[in-house]
Parts: sequence; C-alpha cells; structure tokens
Amino acid sequence: MKAVVVTRHGDASVLQPLDLPDPEPKPGEVIVRVKAVAMNHLDVWVREGLPSLKLELPHILGSDIAGVVEWSDTPGIERGMECVLSPGVSCGRCRECLTGRDHFCRSYGILGEHRSGGYAEKIRVPAANILPKPSRLSFAEAAAVPLVFLTAWHMLVSRAEIREGEWVLVHAAGSGVGSAAIQIAKLFNATVIATARGAAKLEAARKLGADHVVDYSTQDFLAEVKRLTGKRGVDVVIEHTGKSTWEKSILSLTAGGRLVTCGATTGFDAVTDLRFLFYKKLSLLGSTMGSKGEMFEILRWVEAGKLSPVIADVLPLARAQDGHRKIENRENFGKIVFEVA
Repeated sequence: MKAVVVTRHGDASVLQPLDLPDPEPKPGEVIVRVKAVAMNHLDVWVREGLPSLKLELPHILGSDIAGVVEWSDTPGIERGMECVLSPGVSCGRCRECLTGRDHFCRSYGILGEHRSGGYAEKIRVPAANILPKPSRLSFAEAAAVPLVFLTAWHMLVSRAEIREGEWVLVHAAGSGVGSAAIQIAKLFNATVIATARGAAKLEAARKLGADHVVDYSTQDFLAEVKRLTGKRGVDVVIEHTGKSTWEKSILSLTAGGRLVTCGATTGFDAVTDLRFLFYKKLSLLGSTMGSKGEMFEILRWVEAGKLSPVIADVLPLARAQDGHRKIENRENFGKIVFEVA
C-alpha cells in the first residue's frame, strides 16, 4: 500500500511517501480501505516528537479516519460497509473497558499516535473501533468528526456537566475542538462567547452559533466576558490553549464555575492563584479524549444534522506537508482533510 510516513522527527519536510506492505488481517480485527483522514494538531506534535512517546520509524500519522471495510471476521461488520473509526484503542478486557470507561484503560492509545494511523491506503483496527458512517456525510466530512467532537463532547457533557442555558466561553474557535464545542454548547441552549483571531474566523464562529465573539489579538477577552455577563462571569470555560489564557480564563468564571482543559498549545507552566479557586468554589477539570460509547451519541446528533464537521480544506494525501504547514501557521478555521483513495 502507499502511505505518507514520518521518517524522522522534525518539520513538515520529514513527511515522505513510502510503499509499505498491506496490513495482515487478524482475528477480531478489521481491515479498512481509507478514503479520507483528517488532521489534528496531535499530528504535528507526534511528527515533531514527544518526550514520552517512543515510536518505531517510519511511523504513519492520522487519528481521524473514514473508509470502507475491506476484510472482517466480525458479524455485523461486513465487507463494503462505509465506516468511521473511533480513534481510541484499548484492551477491551479490563474493568475500565467493560464499564464504559475505555479511555481510562492502562493500555489506551490513539490511532496515529501510539499505533499506525490513517495516512495510508489501508489500516488494521480492532472491530470495536468500527462505527457506521453517517449517511448524510461524505467520507471527507465523516473523517472530520471523531477526535475533536469526542474531545469537546467529553469536556462539556461528561466533565463540565453543562446545564441548560449556561454561559460558555470557548477559546480558539477556529480549532477543531473549538468549532465542535460551540455546536455542542448550543445543543444545551448555552450562550456562547467564542475567541478567535481575525474578522474571518470571528464571522465563521458566529455562523456556527456563537452569540458573542472576541478577537483575542486586539481585545481583552476577560474584559469582554465581564462586560457581556454584567460582571457575573461564565459558567464553563473550554480551555486548550494553556499558559497564555489560563489566568484570565479562571478569572472569567462565575462562582461555582468549571474550567475544563484538554491541551496547552501555548505552554503548560501556567500560574494558578489558589485564592480564586477556593474563594469562588471553582472546579478545574482535566480531560483527554472520551469513551467509545460517547461516539454513538455524537454520531446520532451528526446524523440528525444538529452537529456538523467544519472543514477548512480538502487536499490529496500527497500534499500532507502543505496541510501540516497550514495548521502550524494557523491559517485554517476547522479541519484539514486528506483524501486518500
């Protein structure tokens, strides 16, 4: 099969085409012919190298995958089935897996990070990772759903336990998680304040449902939150930018508010003034990915047209380097998707 692989850690130029052996089918696993694979910032971090992640090179990136079943020995998963892949892989046997908390499994990994991903014509995955593709979506659209909607859903619904009519601050609305979080918050009739940079991204955030938008490059988002809420603050902050927004994000919360974080793209060594934490009875919550079970609920809303992937660009896989540069330069609002076959 043809693939685009990381040959060594470094900039986008380390992504190179390579012919590899087709994956061999194993009992309980499925071979999928990849039709489309969407990028995440995770792809960039893995390509550059993570201190705790030891990879066998060459490595295939790509967590968000849609395609067609080519081989299966699992009843109900038939050859020719159009599918989207749940990006998290776990043992399927431990207590956490069997109680619906598979993302807590000690052997949990993510396609494209801990094992081969979708920058290739074919991929082998456990049968448990096969989900039916929403019929209203193209393969490119379906590939843009899993990781970011799962992350945002788990942050808002499972961790923050969002309630009807709350105020929600969503940072980096142009990111995959940000664009998903706006839509999920609106399912709960939340009033959404979204931050982004530049008029085009702010307008795109409004079209997704954001009630108020803030240009973080020219406006103080904390001052805007206070103004818009009458100094009350928001109930929930969706935070994945890290150090540059952390302190003001905490100050943006109302008494009893919840901040959920899933990343630290501007730095991990943020400062927390504990006086605000205990005096205002705040909750600071960490979140990574979500369960396979949550993917069924997400896809139900996607099929109903209540949640939709946001795509910035669709490129052939041969232009993977270009896609990586676009994300690094923050040129995109929404996902960059590679068509494979």
